[in-house]
Amino acid sequence: MYKNLMRSAQAALSLAAASLLFSPAAVWSQASAPTAAPDATASVAAAAASAVKAVASAAGVRAPAKASTTKRAQASAAAASVASGLKPGASGAKPAASAASNPAALLGLDKLGQTDPLKVGFVYVAPLMPAGWVAQHDAGRRIMQQALGDRVKTTYVENVAEGADAERVIRDLAQQGHKLIITPSYGYMEPTLKVAKDFPDVKFESVTGYKTAGNVAASNARYYEGRYLAGIAAGRMTKTNVAGYVAGFPVPEVLQGINAFAMGMRSVNPKAQVKVVWLNSWFDPPREREAAMTLMNQNADVMAFHSGSDAVMIAAQERKKLAVAYHSDMRKVAPDAQIAAITHEWGRYYTQRAQAVLGGRWEPGWTWGGVKEGMVRVGEFGPKVSKAVQDEVMSRQEEMVAGKLAVFRAGPSAVNDNEGKPVIPANSALTDDQINAMTWLVEGVIGKVSK
Repeated sequence: MYKNLMRSAQAALSLAAASLLFSPAAVWSQASAPTAAPDATASVAAAAASAVKAVASAAGVRAPAKASTTKRAQASAAAASVASGLKPGASGAKPAASAASNPAALLGLDKLGQTDPLKVGFVYVAPLMPAGWVAQHDAGRRIMQQALGDRVKTTYVENVAEGADAERVIRDLAQQGHKLIITPSYGYMEPTLKVAKDFPDVKFESVTGYKTAGNVAASNARYYEGRYLAGIAAGRMTKTNVAGYVAGFPVPEVLQGINAFAMGMRSVNPKAQVKVVWLNSWFDPPREREAAMTLMNQNADVMAFHSGSDAVMIAAQERKKLAVAYHSDMRKVAPDAQIAAITHEWGRYYTQRAQAVLGGRWEPGWTWGGVKEGMVRVGEFGPKVSKAVQDEVMSRQEEMVAGKLAVFRAGPSAVNDNEGKPVIPANSALTDDQINAMTWLVEGVIGKVSK
């Protein structure tokens, strides 16, 4: 009986914490903790106190009629600690465990009904670096660990090639008892599905995949929204009217980004052109650098990229050109070159999915969030970007949040591809299915879809 009661209290406390962590009053960023408003903290304190009081009453524990000032202060401090203990730090360190960080400990109930933590495994397609694709997903892992504390235990395997290596690593994680496995790479989709068939009691999150199964959910972010916004800034900043774009593979996600970037540029600078070089790789810093140099030699004075490292940013810094950071803020390596950063925010989503597994509410499905959902944002402008341009970009970002700006929508004239064929009819917008089946490059892009 006590175990059931304690589990109920723990669930109530977790829900209270989640209400703070994911309330509109919490402001998320990859590099800093969420900042909660005082009224949100008070709500968590009240919920925490109610949960503990309910367990104490059901268990036959009776508090004295008049609590002492000391006890009241301890209870208040404990409730406040629940809120402060949820804040993820940049280092990813766990909050110190103490009676004050758990209100149930004040009643001696914190040891009842303890269960093993949920083991969550992550597989990374490239090495973990200070910035980039993998860095953002690892930031999400650390935010989840901080938010859920001892209820989860996370691990990761980095630099795992897509294909047979990925299947082996995913299978190993499942055999080691991980009950939630997150695989953030497009090429991990099929290996994830294959392993999932053999481990029906394990939940899988195929990030950037699109196929689902009974125990496999898929998710992605509308990166193209950030691309369009960054394109506006690039269109204002270019002097040669030529942008260079270093691209990984010609999959719909990458084509969406190239096209959105070009459309953003040309919305403010109709003369702008975007030149593309394909890598056919997600992570190859020497080739990323070489491609950037080639494009800059072809008169590109602003750069963008869809690859896994910061090599393009470093090249732009060396050549005294400008560039849009992708995945992370990259001002540390390109303090003068960075125009803005398109950042990916995975902490909230990963925390929600782990919470769903813990609460028995996890379901497969497909999630595609963007600027509105806080999964993508543009900011971290460089020193060369005027306030007027920054304000313009942020204003358009607010329009996206409000649902007033759709990237792949045509005005009175149709949008054509770079071969002159209409791809978005006049006064209409592409559906999500059409966006996810994109195979073309828009007018203004110089290049072809790599085969």
